[in-house]
Amino acid sequence: MARPIWTGSISFGLLNIPIQLMSGERRTDIHFRMLDARDNSPIRYERVNAETGEEVPWKEIVKAYEFSKDNYVILQPEDIERAATENHETIAIESFVDAESIPLSYLERPYILVPGKKAEKGYVLLREVLKKNGRVGIGRVVIRTREYLCMLAPQDDALMLILMRFPQEVVEASEYELPSGSARAWHVTPREMEMAEMLMESMTDEFSPADYKDEFRERLSQVIKERIKQKHTAHVEEEKEDEDAETATNVVDFMSLLKKSLDKKGGGTPKPAKKATRARKSTGAKAKKRATKRA
Repeated sequence: MARPIWTGSISFGLLNIPIQLMSGERRTDIHFRMLDARDNSPIRYERVNAETGEEVPWKEIVKAYEFSKDNYVILQPEDIERAATENHETIAIESFVDAESIPLSYLERPYILVPGKKAEKGYVLLREVLKKNGRVGIGRVVIRTREYLCMLAPQDDALMLILMRFPQEVVEASEYELPSGSARAWHVTPREMEMAEMLMESMTDEFSPADYKDEFRERLSQVIKERIKQKHTAHVEEEKEDEDAETATNVVDFMSLLKKSLDKKGGGTPKPAKKATRARKSTGAKAKKRATKRA
């Protein structure tokens, strides 16, 4: 059974819904291990000091940022922690927006959120209100050592967490030379448009994921099976990783928390997203200031 990446909660208003963050994708790539052709021994990649050629143990490795050519500033673990958000293991929803307003270029990787024990009611409440209003939640989440922009969206019985790209990570189409203007400007005739529409109509169908298979992987798998039968094999032992998982539980009075959240927002009047963002930035600045004083 799959293990959660982490166990935490969805946070919006005063509500917290315990969840487990599960992978929403299954990697089916065929992975290759590099071996020495002379004796079939595995090739190992080592951390080596560029000056001495000696292997460097993990405990002696530090992170550094190159601020100019060949000049680096060394960062300690506490420096990176100071820059990190406090929302570890929390999906902090900052606003709700129309689902259709999110450009596809911002979407990156899917995860499935599974409710914790006794958290099913809150999970269903959020899922159904998103469905009813055609909206998705936009917020932030920390996975491993990086903070992501994220989208919380309903899909059938599930709440999906989709990692998103920040604006600076998205390349705008306007940066490339593209044929702008109408079809007529590019001498596309009405007859060509009509025939293209007829062809599209003849190929139109409902999307069925089962109709699409990774044919290259299937052919490569067959080649591998044939090689195994021919006994072109070598034994290589792999190290196994072990992950720990925790379970979160929560029982809440949703009506009370929803009412308090609405009262906090001013009698149910939504606060503009930009104000919420400024408040978050102000809070973050104060936290950094406190951290600097402690240092």
